[in-house]
Amino acid sequence: MPLQETILCATASASTSAGSGSISLHDFKNGASLVSFKQTNSGRHCTSYIESKNAQGGILLAAQPDKSLLHVYNFQKDQISMKIVLPEKLSCIVLDSQGIYFAGGTAQGRVASGILYNSWDAHYRQVNVLRFTQDSAALISGSDDSGVSVWSVSRLVDEDLQNDLPLSLFNLSDHTLPVTDIVCGVGAFPKCRILTASVDHSVKIWDLSSRTLLTTFMFPQAISSLAWDITERLFFAASADGSVYQVNLFKQREDKTKSHISEAIGGGGVSDVIRVSDERLIVVGQPVTCLTFSMTSSSLLVGTSTGLIHIYDVPTHQLMRTISTHKGFGITYLSTMLKPVDLIGHISLTLNISSSNDTRDVIPVRPVAAFQRMRDVKSRELHEVSMLLPPQEHAFEDEFTLCSEESILRDQAYFLKSSTSSDEDTAALQTRVTDLEAEVSLLHEQLGRAKGVNDLMWENVVQKMISQSKSKSVTGSGEDERARKRSRS
Repeated sequence: MPLQETILCATASASTSAGSGSISLHDFKNGASLVSFKQTNSGRHCTSYIESKNAQGGILLAAQPDKSLLHVYNFQKDQISMKIVLPEKLSCIVLDSQGIYFAGGTAQGRVASGILYNSWDAHYRQVNVLRFTQDSAALISGSDDSGVSVWSVSRLVDEDLQNDLPLSLFNLSDHTLPVTDIVCGVGAFPKCRILTASVDHSVKIWDLSSRTLLTTFMFPQAISSLAWDITERLFFAASADGSVYQVNLFKQREDKTKSHISEAIGGGGVSDVIRVSDERLIVVGQPVTCLTFSMTSSSLLVGTSTGLIHIYDVPTHQLMRTISTHKGFGITYLSTMLKPVDLIGHISLTLNISSSNDTRDVIPVRPVAAFQRMRDVKSRELHEVSMLLPPQEHAFEDEFTLCSEESILRDQAYFLKSSTSSDEDTAALQTRVTDLEAEVSLLHEQLGRAKGVNDLMWENVVQKMISQSKSKSVTGSGEDERARKRSRS
């Protein structure tokens, strides 16, 4: 199956009269609609997904803003696969990269994760955005209280700490107004960096290994969305008025030999503040709701509140195309991914599937269990985890080509040898029996000697005790007789 890049977007209606939104998949090259998942109206940061990989179908999760419901979809059908009732309405959700952990934030500042593994008051006000690091080792939350907290996933799911109040590893508290977006860089935790955007017109770069602020970028408007290049060379920051700013994190300078070298921008810490100008500005013309890069980082995708998806060339800022399929709805989520091999209506011919009904037999859907609404230790202990074994990396038409015929015969003789008795085995067993019999006879002889010594000691002790008692009785009777004679006289 040839690799094909697609655009995944989620839409929501501004009013109930306009109907519900959808989650759609578009072809990246021409913008054609591939499939649309209906009956959802998820807001910003309320959509998450896992791609189809490792011979297992992917899933889509969408939290509904007006109900405490989570809609679950899979790529093999365009209808809701499952509705999960949640403890309360969620303001943001996130799935880790492996599809193992799910976390959701609420308007009360509470974060819930797991089976329900944990639920705790993470912030004073509404949680706006949640992000897992690339290796799923840490969960990062941003809130209306202007705080950014970093949580250890291993501590959150630790059975021994279930009765303790979860504490964050550390807090990043340099913003002064609500945090609107967070982007995690590449690398395993804590050797990675993150970008945070806020209503205070700033975007900050943090180093998680040292827990320090590297640089602050100040913008003319409040920033609502971020997109960070995978190589961390540059990022785009969008404001609600339709302005998208490009910020380069490296610059070219000449050294003493007149040669150009790359130099990182910023890194001075708290006092390092860089004001961003309009030099690298993209004017969209509509309120921007979300940003994302293409898989090659050569294009920037911009979603607007009017339902348009603009695709810009990153080096030139030229508008290449616009997808206008979702006019009348707001774009709440944007991402790029490879076309799923099990996508309904677009099944790959290499899977040898006669009909779409056979897709589940070849690529099973990732299991999603209903979430618990409260913490229950007993239910957690009885919980069964479904796991699909990964496929073999190499498939062989004939498994006997893995080894030679001689080695197969040699292994067969070895395993059959234990069920037959040869002359050598019989002689060895007879020798072993003789040795054991001799050892038993020796032990019997030693036991008899020990018993004789014990009997002799017993007789000596008994005879001694009897003789001592007799002598005491004779001495006592003589003294009594002399006492009687004295009394008569």
